[in-house]
Amino acid sequence: MAITDWPESERPREKLLKNGADHLSDAELLAIFLRTGMAGKSAVDLARELLNHFKSLTGLFAADQNAFCQMPGMGPAKYVQLQAVLEMARRALEEKLRSGDTMSSPNSVRDYLRLTLQDKKHEVFVAIFLDAQNRSIAAEELFTGTLTQTSVYPREVVKRALHHNAAALIFAHNHPSGIAEPSHADEILTQSLKQALALVDVKVLDHFIVGNGAAMSFAERGLI
Repeated sequence: MAITDWPESERPREKLLKNGADHLSDAELLAIFLRTGMAGKSAVDLARELLNHFKSLTGLFAADQNAFCQMPGMGPAKYVQLQAVLEMARRALEEKLRSGDTMSSPNSVRDYLRLTLQDKKHEVFVAIFLDAQNRSIAAEELFTGTLTQTSVYPREVVKRALHHNAAALIFAHNHPSGIAEPSHADEILTQSLKQALALVDVKVLDHFIVGNGAAMSFAERGLI
């Protein structure tokens, strides 16, 4: 049965307009993005198949073009649209970080880092440079590593902090394994960076580790 034949109260678009996007399931939200189904399948059916295949929205967002386009009913046009939506979300979150106190909106920081890092296939180390009011000045990918590790050089981090005239930094790196838990090496690195930056009067406010659908905060764990 086509979605247009469903009771109005069950149609994703009508549900969103009446109750808000947060009241829809992942499949219903994805169905609105897909817009149409295919022969014998509604957009919701296609959405459920995508979520089952990629395990989650996070898995779907991380899929490369080849994997995405192999799914029935998908193609380059839909892949391009999805990437555009994700990039707009990243930019909107980055604008939010630039416009106010970053530490007053930790969820925005976490969401931005998840969108930026969770689909990386190798470890990447990122720094968000902040001014004295904790507003974002810039976000930079400083180091790229292998599947399991990244070499981070405190001297280079200090140089970039001075370049941006930053008063504070937030660090983040991803774990391609998907496990958002700090290793002993992560804790040692964080303390080394904190000590190096303290010499030039720059604070380290947090360090996030991004995994599958999660971002662990050192500050929340009392590790900063």
